[in-house]
Amino acid sequence: MAFKGWIKKYEHLYHEVPVSDDLNAPEDVTENVTVNVPVNDAEDTETIDDIASMTDVQNDADDRDETESEAAGVSSRGRVLSRMIAYISNESLIGKSLKTGELRKKMSEPAWTVPEPFNLTSFDMGEFTMKMLSSKENPDLEHVILQLHGGGYMGSIRNAYYVFAGLYNELSHGMNVCCPDYRVAPENPYPAALEDAYATYKWLMTRAGYKPENIILAGDSAGGGLCMALTMYLRDHGEPLPGGIIAMSPWTDLTASGESYETNFDKDPLYGGTKESLIYINSYPGDHDKTDPYISPAFGSFKDFPPMLIQVGSNEMLLSDSETVAVKAREEGVRLRFTVYEGMFHVFQMAYTAIPESKRAWMEAGRFFDVLYREHEPEL
Repeated sequence: MAFKGWIKKYEHLYHEVPVSDDLNAPEDVTENVTVNVPVNDAEDTETIDDIASMTDVQNDADDRDETESEAAGVSSRGRVLSRMIAYISNESLIGKSLKTGELRKKMSEPAWTVPEPFNLTSFDMGEFTMKMLSSKENPDLEHVILQLHGGGYMGSIRNAYYVFAGLYNELSHGMNVCCPDYRVAPENPYPAALEDAYATYKWLMTRAGYKPENIILAGDSAGGGLCMALTMYLRDHGEPLPGGIIAMSPWTDLTASGESYETNFDKDPLYGGTKESLIYINSYPGDHDKTDPYISPAFGSFKDFPPMLIQVGSNEMLLSDSETVAVKAREEGVRLRFTVYEGMFHVFQMAYTAIPESKRAWMEAGRFFDVLYREHEPEL
């Protein structure tokens, strides 16, 4: 898939780490980039893949040499970007503030320059604000994406997420993308973020007139976990559920109890090597139990959830957050596509289309939208 030209203006603007055009990397990703296997049910083969057996995946990983496994399936650009992130987060003066979230908290940005293909409309929701990105040409007025940004529940929305919104709009063939700037900790601990996500979802149904099955939740890191927490809250309170969920490197276990918090402790280029990071020290839960599923969805039930796409990097400390959710969701009958990208770091999709892995991840998201379209539209 060829992405439209507007994204080229923004590929190099977000990164705490720059990406060079001189890396001379291959333009594809090796076949072993994922750990998925096809489903056995014929009717699902053309739609959404089930997760592979996590036991088989772990056994395969154990059989590989450590050095070889880190490089397997990783593009040259991906390796260079990962090393640059590791240098900045571990060696530079801003490394500690990057890991703790202080840098994100204090960072100020100019207003986002809206690319020519889009409109961006602001809304005041009382406790928070939000923006709606829409396509100027051939908009899809029936479906909408509710994007919940990352930032460890401590950082507000950034311009990078409006670039995300543009990619979501393009890949979904013109769906509007709603981007709430929900309240964050420490000023606004749990349940503020969940309340604002719920308020946005209700606004999309009651004020904007979208059918719930035509609302797709999308989020990265904390935002990915918040998508799942919101869906649990809706289900538990008898409210209609969204049509699907896209979760990129979702943070679903705020207790940091998964195996990868140890096995990837020295591999993770962004959060690895220390326990003085927002992964371990986070004010969002406040005095609440961190195992509450509305805070850490990995401890909840995924029964009756809509189809999900989960993407994660193999070198993330948060890898187990995705693995746990994927196993539980599959056991509870959720239609799921779960993809582990070899050698990738936390929310590697922030590289947009600048490295093959992130480009492939976005293309996978586009395929997920196509699957959901076929389900929503009557058969021809």
